[in-house]
Amino acid sequence: MISSTLMNLQCVGSGERIESTMEAFTHAVEQGTQMLELDCHLTRDGHVVVSHDENLLRQTGHDVTISSLNLQDLPLYKERLEVTFYSGHYSSGADRKFSLLEDVFRKFPEMPVSVEIKENNSQLMEKVSNLVRHYNREDITVWASVRSRIMKECRRTNGSMPYSFSESRCVLLLLLFYSGLLPFLPLGESLLQFYLPRIINRTFIPEKGILRNKLVISLLERVTMRKSLFNHLAARGIQVHLFVCNKDDDIKAAFEVGATGVMSDYPTLLSRYLRRSPSQD
Repeated sequence: MISSTLMNLQCVGSGERIESTMEAFTHAVEQGTQMLELDCHLTRDGHVVVSHDENLLRQTGHDVTISSLNLQDLPLYKERLEVTFYSGHYSSGADRKFSLLEDVFRKFPEMPVSVEIKENNSQLMEKVSNLVRHYNREDITVWASVRSRIMKECRRTNGSMPYSFSESRCVLLLLLFYSGLLPFLPLGESLLQFYLPRIINRTFIPEKGILRNKLVISLLERVTMRKSLFNHLAARGIQVHLFVCNKDDDIKAAFEVGATGVMSDYPTLLSRYLRRSPSQD
């Protein structure tokens, strides 16, 4: 299980350095980040690469997939990259190379890491699990996936690792909460990661048309942002992390609704906020 103490800073650092590079992770840790969030994909020659996307068009300008290339053939990131969760803002940095998951584990041996798996690839899951075991990180590396089927396979691959709520489990969680049954049923998850709805159509412009509807977002916020729910989960030792908070007022809103942690692309911003608001520590 990951620690049930407050884990205020969860970062990818993609607003202050090029996303998912070793420079970005190093900078985030230097600012006091307490957990790293990343996504993994597998190269053609079997290396576990840290990348938000499988197709590299957005990040590099090349319409190729990670799985179609050997590690040595991966293109560099663009010199300036738009921040996904802060529309109109760009990041840059000296490091434009894709990171290996092993390099992250090696450099930050005691840093909790959330590893999102986006594709039902058993070889990828096995390699991630093997790296976690090799670096003795089973207590501090969290399986994450939106899709329940993928999460099931992740847990089958390594059931010793903590895991987060999938999308369908989030729906079930809400049903149990509103029905009053939640306190009486066991939960295996250690982490809930969820959008802070108020960022949608402000700093984050979604691709899905339904999420551009103000009424839909208002309803989503009313249903999901329940402090009593988050407090209940925290009391059961389950972390609640809201994302992606790239402005002070969004960070404040996340903590006010009961989040135990906040994910941000701007670790310096988040660190400064927490220094000004010691009650969040």
